[in-house]
Amino acid sequence: MDYIQLNQENLEQEHICCAISNNKDPQVAAKKAWLRDRLDEGLVFLKSTERGKCFIEYIPAEFAWVPLEAEGYLYIDCFWVSGAFKGHGYANDLLEHCIADAKAKGKHGICVISSPKKQAFLSDPKYLAHKGFRVADTAEPFFTLLYLPLAETAPMPRFKPCAKVPHIEGNGFILYYTAGCPYTAKYVPLIEKAAKDAGIPFKSILLANRNQAQNAPAAWTNYALFYNGAYVGNEILSEKKFLALAAEKQQ
Repeated sequence: MDYIQLNQENLEQEHICCAISNNKDPQVAAKKAWLRDRLDEGLVFLKSTERGKCFIEYIPAEFAWVPLEAEGYLYIDCFWVSGAFKGHGYANDLLEHCIADAKAKGKHGICVISSPKKQAFLSDPKYLAHKGFRVADTAEPFFTLLYLPLAETAPMPRFKPCAKVPHIEGNGFILYYTAGCPYTAKYVPLIEKAAKDAGIPFKSILLANRNQAQNAPAAWTNYALFYNGAYVGNEILSEKKFLALAAEKQQ
């Protein structure tokens, strides 16, 4: 397998794995615009040269768009190997590149948000545990902060207090999201329209900068849905799934 790392020169011509389409697609355009600003902050996006979901995306934790206290760590934004790419050791290749990079840059280690059981859009906890990752912290309702220290004396990363128990003020559905996941560019507008057409109270809040994301009221900032102040989940919903959820909540 051959890999390529995105940079300012090749970003426009390369596919971004999780949303494979042309640059006019709103998902691709939004994600690439977000990536372009992050590359100068040290973000690394390493992917298969073949078209498909086989990539790792990580950034110095100080620049991560999540509410963490993890200075001196690399934070994995997304790590995805799926379909025909599974079972060939590609995940090991990508993770080993990240580990080597952390060592070369003198980092304390690597951290990533996961969960006790595999959840949508979160990295696989079973695989990470097998590779030596440990639980550093937890946040309700199911988030775990996993870390791989490069020395036993490395300080332990943790969630910020604002993310430990997700709760907000407000009635109806309130969604916090970022452009860090390309799927939000497609599905947030669709859900906004579905809610409006059905008369469902709904408000979306784009976390437009790192400071907002690092002080968000939930651990996972790409997509955090609340209903009447209570946290609902991180799964990016289709219109059909959202309307089914709304019907259930409004009973």
